[in-house]
Amino acid sequence: MSERAINFNAGPAALPRVVLEQARDELLDFEGTGMSIMEHSHRGAAYERVHHETGALLRELMGLHPDAVVLFLQGGASGAFATVPMNFLRGRADYAVTGGWGEKALAEALNVGDAADALSMSRRYDHIPTMSTHATRPGSSYLHITTNNTLEGTQYERFPEGGVPLVADMSSDILSRRIDASRFSLIYAGAQKNLGPSGLTVFVIQRDFLDTARSDVPTIFRFATHAAHDGLYHTPPTFAVYLMRNVLRWVKSLGGVEAVERRNEAKARALYAAIDARPDVYRCPVEPGSRSRMNVVFYLPSTDLDDRFVAEAQREGIVGLKGHRAVGGIRASLYNAVELSDVHVLTDFMRAFADRVS
Repeated sequence: MSERAINFNAGPAALPRVVLEQARDELLDFEGTGMSIMEHSHRGAAYERVHHETGALLRELMGLHPDAVVLFLQGGASGAFATVPMNFLRGRADYAVTGGWGEKALAEALNVGDAADALSMSRRYDHIPTMSTHATRPGSSYLHITTNNTLEGTQYERFPEGGVPLVADMSSDILSRRIDASRFSLIYAGAQKNLGPSGLTVFVIQRDFLDTARSDVPTIFRFATHAAHDGLYHTPPTFAVYLMRNVLRWVKSLGGVEAVERRNEAKARALYAAIDARPDVYRCPVEPGSRSRMNVVFYLPSTDLDDRFVAEAQREGIVGLKGHRAVGGIRASLYNAVELSDVHVLTDFMRAFADRVS
C-alpha cells in the first residue's frame, strides 16, 4: 500500500484517515445489513438512523437552537448562490463582496432581483473591511457575507451586526472555530472542505427566517419544502451524509469545535511564521488582521518559482499547493483533517526550498 499524500487541496479536501478507514470497512456491509449504505433506501430505517444522527451531531457541535432547521441538500454552495435569493430576496438584498465567491453570489442574486454590493472594495481583496463599512439599505431582506475566502486567503474575525438578517456562506470555515450560530439567520456550506465529501451542502436556517421565505418558486427549490419533510423530500446524497456523520463523530472525539479551533490556530501560526521568516522568498498579500486560518495564500518572487515550488513539493508527496487559477501563487488549505505534523513537513520543505533559491 502506497504512503498517503500530504494533502493541502482547497476542496475536495483531506478527510480524516479514521473516517476513510471506517468507510472502507463498511463499504460492502453496513452494520450487518448485508448492504452498503449506498444501497439502502433513503426512507429505510438504516439510512434514517444515519440521517438523524448526522443532524443531531451538527446541532450539538454548533450549539444550534432547537428551532433551527438543518438540511442536507445537493447543489453545492454555487447552487445556494441562486436558491438563497430565490427564497428570501424580497424587494432588495445586500452582499458584502470580499472575494471571488462573493462576486458570484451577488451575480446570481442579481438574476433574481435588486441586489447590491454593500462594500465596493477594490478587487485586490487583501483584507476584510471594518464592520462599520458593512452598510445595508433600508428594507433589505438580508446581508450576505462569505466568512472565509478560499481564493484570496482572508477571513472574518468579527461579524456584522445590524437590523437585517445575516446570511453566510461558511463553506470553507464551518466547524473550524467557535461561532455563535444564533447570530445568523441562514448558514450554508459545501461539505467538501471541513464536513465531508463533495456532493452535499449543509443549510442551517433559523425558523423565524424560514417563515419569511417566498412560495412563488419551484417546489423543489423551496427550503420550506425540504424542511417540511425533514430533508427527505427526495433522495438526499446518502453516502455523503454517511461520511459527514463519521467526520462529525471524529470532531466530537477530538473534544469538539473548541479543540479543533486550537489545532487550526496552531497550524496557521506555524505556516505564517515560516512565510514571514523569509520575506526574501515568500510574500503573503493579506493584511495580518484578516489572514485566514483555513487557506494560506502566498507568492514567490516569480511565477516560474511558484511553479518550481509546486513541482518540487509534489515530488516530496506534498500536494494541492497550486493557487486558484484566478489569483495564481501558492495556497495551502489547512482544513480540520490536516494534521499539525503535515504543516511541519510543509514548513521544513519551505525552509529548505528558500535556502536553495536565495
